[in-house]
Amino acid sequence: MGTVGIHSRGNISIEQVMDEIRRHPEAKRAGAMATFVGIVREDPVESSSSKVRYLEYEAFEEVATQKLQELRDDLTKREGIVDVSIHHVVDRLGVGDVSLIIAVLGTRRRFVFPVLEEAVERVKKEVPIWKKEFTSDNAYWVENTPPSQDSKDRQ
Repeated sequence: MGTVGIHSRGNISIEQVMDEIRRHPEAKRAGAMATFVGIVREDPVESSSSKVRYLEYEAFEEVATQKLQELRDDLTKREGIVDVSIHHVVDRLGVGDVSLIIAVLGTRRRFVFPVLEEAVERVKKEVPIWKKEFTSDNAYWVENTPPSQDSKDRQ
């Protein structure tokens, strides 16, 4: 069965999430699995010539886990969706480290991709997880706001 979780760095992997979701009792109905793995990039969110050294994620873990579960419950009700797993890493993460893993299991690929994209956007907007970027020049909290049209290239 798909699950949700808040983890320290190194305590969750895409392989674990995929293995777990494939054990769902209804997995025989599935014809597609889509996954998203968010990784720390060196380009900062703010316009700057400096590069990201690392990020620090913080969360109100109890509420974040509850919100992830509510999101998972909502998404699994969608047409063609068998199961959803959502896992976020809350720790100090360097460039290239994994920050978010989402897997969506569904009957057809046309069902899984829109739900996967919605899951990523809703985690950013609805779950109380905060990110602080540390660059060679600065450190600042990144706001969880809906992406604007001109920020699409940063996603």
